[in-house]
Amino acid sequence: MSKHAKNSERNFHPLSAPDFLPLPRLRDLQFQRLKATVQRAYDRVALFRQRMEERDLTPRDVQSLDDLAKLPFTGKNDLRDTYPFGLFASPMREIVRLHASSGTTGKPIVVAYTQEDVQVWTNVMLRSLAACGLHEGDIIQNAYGYGLFTGGLGAHYGAEALGATVIPISGGNTPRQLMVMKDFGVTAICCTPSYFLHLIDQAPEAGIQFKDLPLRAGIFGAEPWTEAMRRRIEADSGIKAYDIYGLSEIVGPGVAMECECQAGPHIFEDYFYPEILHLKTGKPCADGEEGELVLTTLGKQAMPMIRYRTRDITALASETCECGRTLRRIKRIGRRADDMFIIRGINVYPSQVETALLKVEGALPHYQIVLTREEDLDVMEVQVEVTPEVFNDTVGALEALRLKLTKSLETIVGVRAKVRLVQPRTIQRSEGKAKRVIDQRKM
Repeated sequence: MSKHAKNSERNFHPLSAPDFLPLPRLRDLQFQRLKATVQRAYDRVALFRQRMEERDLTPRDVQSLDDLAKLPFTGKNDLRDTYPFGLFASPMREIVRLHASSGTTGKPIVVAYTQEDVQVWTNVMLRSLAACGLHEGDIIQNAYGYGLFTGGLGAHYGAEALGATVIPISGGNTPRQLMVMKDFGVTAICCTPSYFLHLIDQAPEAGIQFKDLPLRAGIFGAEPWTEAMRRRIEADSGIKAYDIYGLSEIVGPGVAMECECQAGPHIFEDYFYPEILHLKTGKPCADGEEGELVLTTLGKQAMPMIRYRTRDITALASETCECGRTLRRIKRIGRRADDMFIIRGINVYPSQVETALLKVEGALPHYQIVLTREEDLDVMEVQVEVTPEVFNDTVGALEALRLKLTKSLETIVGVRAKVRLVQPRTIQRSEGKAKRVIDQRKM
């Protein structure tokens, strides 16, 4: 038995049993739940029934998991077009919770939960926290935002069900976050990775050394982040950084979670069925091939989502994980199809920029991309913070670093960008999701 398998057995929680189901039993469970979900959506959601009828389909045409590919997609625009309650499959008297995403334009995306849905959410969040070694007796500082955002309450319910002590501190107020972390003996924290980097930056001013704290795990999500950022977080804080994945339209956090092997988040497939589709053709991708993640909820009552196009780009890994879980894993999601921007005909993702910057010693993982137009040409400027030692060095040393960063960006991204070095802590920090791109182009 591997070290990771032994750790999983030690931290096993009874509600984690579905993580280890034999594949034939898991596939049968998925199929039974898929049939029930399709029938519920067909009977109760007008938009889904209309799209099924346009394809001359009924729920009886779902005879296997493979038949999922026949069904219509759902997208974010469908939630906007039917705002606020048009995709609900339960009457309001059965809805016990409403959340909404922080939509960047117009009305927010509204999602609903029955009591059964809240129990499912609690279950997958409990399994998420148990997967990365948390257990009864841990003290978890929950710095995800509470309120309409799903992150805070999702993590909260799962941590309480695990038997941990939860500190519902929510986001913001960095000095208080650091004080509580030290004084309360916090062993795990939930927040965005960019905000945790901000906590690391601010800790010396509070007289705190992260490596002297009992903190051992960070549950980081709600924004794309790279493997290089994980290494930076772990090196600077001494903790293990785990990737959690979720989205409000499906349930919130808890769709997928890394185990102690840190080899990609396991999808809780008994409730969320994954497909990976080719970005151009829309056809299914082979395991290991990168494409768009499409998810179908299995058992969601209030708002079943069938073939929801997440716009997140990843790949499925079906080989067995060392931890023993039979659930498939997804490759870390570092980019989204809709995060991409185009500079002089080249597709660029912020995650590529981050990777290029963190390959160069002296650069900090705090950066911003500013897009402008000069004489009808697109210009990309990357503003990046450097360490205090480097910033206080000679002009020649700063210029040498700038040239290294420029070359790294050109090699990895394929675009020659302007690089501007800025002092530490001058790029605005976010207490939620980091805003990496400022597009000032007048198209």
